[in-house]
Amino acid sequence: MKSIQSILNNSIVVFIILLTTSCNSQEKKVETTEVANQIVQKNDAQIGEYVGVYEESNGTLWFLTLAKGVAKYDGNKLVYFTMDDGLPSNRIVDIVEDKKGNLWFGTGVGIAKYDGKTFTNFSEKDGLCSDMISNLLIDSKGVFWIGTWGGVCTFDGTQFKNFPIPYPKVATQINPDTKDWITSIMEDSNGNIWFGRDGYGASKFDGRSFVHYTTKEGLNSSNVQSIVEDKEGNFWMGTRVAERDNPDPDKRFGKGGLNKLDGKKIIHFPKNEGLNENDVYAIYKDNSNDLWFSTISNGVYKYANNEFINYKVPVPIMDILEDKKGTLWLGCAGGLYKIDQNGKVINVTINGPWE
Repeated sequence: MKSIQSILNNSIVVFIILLTTSCNSQEKKVETTEVANQIVQKNDAQIGEYVGVYEESNGTLWFLTLAKGVAKYDGNKLVYFTMDDGLPSNRIVDIVEDKKGNLWFGTGVGIAKYDGKTFTNFSEKDGLCSDMISNLLIDSKGVFWIGTWGGVCTFDGTQFKNFPIPYPKVATQINPDTKDWITSIMEDSNGNIWFGRDGYGASKFDGRSFVHYTTKEGLNSSNVQSIVEDKEGNFWMGTRVAERDNPDPDKRFGKGGLNKLDGKKIIHFPKNEGLNENDVYAIYKDNSNDLWFSTISNGVYKYANNEFINYKVPVPIMDILEDKKGTLWLGCAGGLYKIDQNGKVINVTINGPWE
């Protein structure tokens, strides 16, 4: 799951409402189709102003918020968990489930382990590298990776251990507030661990050494927000416009958007509105291995059979998830949405509609 803190925290880097030349080629035979879908928006209370989505192994859905805690939907009712229930913070940015069925919540004040009854909290006082969590991953070997605004650490259940990542040389100016922000962590099909970084691109760790991908290697921007491997082994990276950090509003424009690493070169998509010279925060591979790409003001794109299909969503998208029943959920700045079987985009509030 893409951390929902990513978009809100870009208020720090100017986005207030929410949060090399040889490689500039456009992928051929790619067309965009816009779905003539109807948007249904209700006036009921939103689940949260900023929403993320997680599904645990038993099918229970959790909706993360940055102010109201986390909401659990078990198929019958929606129940909120907050600091009153034992969470260290009402800012919930990520969730991961361990092999014992415990849920781990990344928050704005450390991490919390939930065994179904009680929360056990961990913070910098316990050795955590930073209390400001950004994302969580338990890899195929059982290693628990914790991404924060102060770098990466691992946790063996007892002890935290810092995991330093080298800083590659980059051409763009680094924002000191975000230079150690780990924006995403993912494991590829070969067991390599990838780290998205705000200003230092994407870093791949094979267990011994690092390989870095920045604008020098052809990325639109070294401010990488999300990384996903497709079924062919290509790597898709969503980036944000680094110039948004500029204190001068007239200079907040530059390159960003979607990038595809096919093993030889990095491909860009300049003809797809919202996927170039813009911010792409979330990339998701669904149960059919099709890809979905978020945008700030152009809805969400589905990529299947070399074609981009656009679904209009009225608010910026920060998280995407397809549940076990095949429903596609969109966590947004402005509430929760889903896309039904007919391509209709529906706003889901605390009163539903759930079915």
